[in-house]
Amino acid sequence: MTQPTVLVLPGLGNSGPDHWQSWLEGRLPALTRVDLGDWDAPEPDRWVERLDAAVHAAPGPVVLVAHSLACILVARWAATGGRTETVAAALLVAPPDVESPDVESPRTVPAEACRFAPVPTDPLPFPAVVVGSRSDPYCTAARACGFAALWGADFIDAGEVGHINGASGHGPWPMGETLLKDMLAQI
Repeated sequence: MTQPTVLVLPGLGNSGPDHWQSWLEGRLPALTRVDLGDWDAPEPDRWVERLDAAVHAAPGPVVLVAHSLACILVARWAATGGRTETVAAALLVAPPDVESPDVESPRTVPAEACRFAPVPTDPLPFPAVVVGSRSDPYCTAARACGFAALWGADFIDAGEVGHINGASGHGPWPMGETLLKDMLAQI
């Protein structure tokens, strides 16, 4: 059987050198980062096209490793008829609430990310795991769990870990590596 292609999908601003996705790419060099286009002013349709092209170009099964806005991208791509048949699994980490920032707290999503609203509510046609944080400034853990339920995905509460990015201290993120390796072992 063909080895799965692991596609890394950064969110808004891309994942810099201090981000867990970059750390993971260094540890597992077979991972491929998808260039989604303009990282700072994302165009939803363009990002969907680029994700679809990357999945279509991959030989054999595909595993998606998405962070932040790319989680919403994956759901949007699947809901709009993306070529999902080769996707074996998806790891969706720290999805932002692009629809309804909590006005009672400092949880505010950048306007550029809100272009991806509304959040698709269709179940994903492949197995997925959503990882959320109780202290994510862009999404409550309850809302991330709600996304998982809508998408038919498993949910993991990672605890008080911020947005699970470089700013929250997640360059090295062993939990993410373990989750990905567990997914790959099941394919």
